Amino acid sequence: MNNEKAPLLEMRNIKKDFFGNQVLTDINLKLNEGDVLGLCGENGAGKSTLMKILFGASDITSTGGYGGDILIDGQKVSFASPFEAIAAGIGMVHQEFSLIPGFDATENILLNREPKKGNVVSEVFGDRLDTLDRGEMDDRARAAIEKMGVSIDQHMMINSMPVGHKQFTEIARELSKEQLRILILDEPTAVLTEKEAEALLDSIRGMSARGITVIFITHRLHEILSVCNKVAVMRDGVLVQEVPASETSVEQITHWMVGRDVKGGGASISTRNFDDAKTILKIEKLWVDMPGETVRNVNLEVKEGEILGIGGLAGQGKLGIPNGVMGLYEAGGKVTFEGGEIPLNNPRKCLDSSFAFVSEDRRGVGLLLDESLEWNVAFPAMQIQNKFLKNYLGGLIKWRDEKAIREITEKYIDELKIKCTSSKQNARELSGGNQQKICLAKAFALEPKVLFVSEPTRGIDVGAKALVLDALKKFNRENGVTVIMISSELEELRQTCDRIAIVSGGRISGILPASSSVEDLGAMMLSNVI
Repeated sequence: MNNEKAPLLEMRNIKKDFFGNQVLTDINLKLNEGDVLGLCGENGAGKSTLMKILFGASDITSTGGYGGDILIDGQKVSFASPFEAIAAGIGMVHQEFSLIPGFDATENILLNREPKKGNVVSEVFGDRLDTLDRGEMDDRARAAIEKMGVSIDQHMMINSMPVGHKQFTEIARELSKEQLRILILDEPTAVLTEKEAEALLDSIRGMSARGITVIFITHRLHEILSVCNKVAVMRDGVLVQEVPASETSVEQITHWMVGRDVKGGGASISTRNFDDAKTILKIEKLWVDMPGETVRNVNLEVKEGEILGIGGLAGQGKLGIPNGVMGLYEAGGKVTFEGGEIPLNNPRKCLDSSFAFVSEDRRGVGLLLDESLEWNVAFPAMQIQNKFLKNYLGGLIKWRDEKAIREITEKYIDELKIKCTSSKQNARELSGGNQQKICLAKAFALEPKVLFVSEPTRGIDVGAKALVLDALKKFNRENGVTVIMISSELEELRQTCDRIAIVSGGRISGILPASSSVEDLGAMMLSNVI
């Protein structure tokens, strides 16, 4: 008699195709209670599809289901919907937020599971007229947030939250479910600051200690080695490697992911000198009211044609600068472009002045998720610049130039190596990294004079990062576009930019050539930290 305990989760020979296109082939995985699995792979490798199968997602069941078996505690299961998966103790935090904007964090965390209390009316007419127990809701939401070890305002409305706090609200919702046994986290740290990401990793360690099994999908491979006990690597829909985390390295995982060596570069060797170039953009005494960011008194001059990097520690103001200049959050101060003042708090004036912005929040700000790639790439240029339009009757009637729209979209699909079925595919159906590339393509199609790009490689796998950064450099050099790049990754700034401005305590603490040492740049980061 075999008394060996069955794994908590077993996936056997999982297969999936979409309309004849095989996306998963014979995937086998076993996980025990408290395991933390790091699931790695390039964008489009099949990670999210595999997790959607486990979670009973509708786009799996509506496209013919899948092959193979899923077992929980040794018993075969088949989830026809996420509700069935949730009832079995599986939770999933998706790349795309599923929060209700007009509700606060507590209401989202306990949505459809709100504690209620009786009243005089409900005693007469039935429990459908019970009222919400707000005190109990606050207590449960607070307990779920405390499990993550972070501080977020549980009464803040979702539509007022910074993107990182939205992510924590999603995770807290799963942690508030008492039956939770398996938690799938799909790129949870992609939208988090460095400090927030470390808090989440501590939270994952706590979940594991309580016996919760975590499947952690991320492109930040050092996080996987920090928090996981197992690593599984997927490539082109196949599980190519599964090893204990203690027996591998970032370099080895990278090699398995892409099937080739990806060399990490040092500082840029093509740093250019713009001392004699004219100042195209001048920012004076800028302050920005953006949750989670401190921008108090920023003074900055940007030279025409350069790539200026903006770096700094989390919350010190680097993300607030582009969001304030572009009018997404209330700001004050003075912005001068080509000698003329640009009014703040007016996004349209910025766009009319040939500015473009690739936001760090690609889903909230960057994309029309339920529209085609063609529409995403061309719509801003069509709306702002009347590009991709044909004039009829002397301009009385304007109509979309479908051929031109298709050609520009296909051009960027090719240049940025965007994985998609065609230019007609909806943006929602793309992987996170490919969505980010569409955001870049949209900005490129505007042919701006100044391009702000915030966290351009956030959520992008290691094989695609160099491609995106090279595309930015090519766009800058071939079109003479001035690029202001904001990034949490200092090495990325050093490889891409000509100069790097460091923000600390809501101010620019210094500007150095990108060839400067990490130590010198790091010292500036700490100079005014608040």
